[in-house]
Amino acid sequence: MLKNSQLQNGDVAPSFEVEDVKGKTISLKEYKGKKLLVSFYRYAACPLCNLRIHDLITNHSDLKKNGLHMVAFFQSQKESILEYVGKQKPPFPIVPDPERKIYSLYGVESSLGKALKAVFKMNKFKEANKLGFKGGKKEGDKKLVPADFLIDEKGVVHTAYYGKDISDHLPLEQIEEFLKV
Repeated sequence: MLKNSQLQNGDVAPSFEVEDVKGKTISLKEYKGKKLLVSFYRYAACPLCNLRIHDLITNHSDLKKNGLHMVAFFQSQKESILEYVGKQKPPFPIVPDPERKIYSLYGVESSLGKALKAVFKMNKFKEANKLGFKGGKKEGDKKLVPADFLIDEKGVVHTAYYGKDISDHLPLEQIEEFLKV
C-alpha cells in the first residue's frame, strides 16, 4: 500500500459496517459520541498480535472505565480468529476482514522491510511464547504491518499510528492520554 494513502491526524475516519466473529453488525457510526480505538492486526495465529490483544484485555477494564471502546480487525477468516484469538475471550469486537477492505480504507501497509525488523524483537516473541502464543496457520499477507487509530467522539482521527515493524502498536500511555482529552 502506498504511504500517501495513509490517514493523518485530523482526517475523518473512514466509515465501515462489518460483521464481527459473533455475527453482530459493527459500524463506525454506532461509536459516534464515544472515543474509539480501531486496531488492525496481521493474522489470527500471529504470536505478536495475540500478545497485543492480551495487553488490551488486561487493561480493558481501566480503559473502558475511562470511556474507550475498541474494535480489532484481523485479515483471517472467522474460524481462525475463533481458534486463536478467541481463546482469550476478548471483551470487544473482533472483525474478520480477509479481503482487507477496511485495511485499505485505513491505509494499512504491507512492508517486507518492516516485517524483517521483527528479527530484532526476540524479547517480544519470547514474551508471547511464555503466554502460550506460539503461532500457527499463517493467513493472508505475512508482511502486513499493524496500525492503530484513536477516533474521537466526532468521528475524526485523533491519532493515526502505523507500526514501525510487525510488533509495533500505539503505546498504552498514548491511549490513556487520549482519554484525558
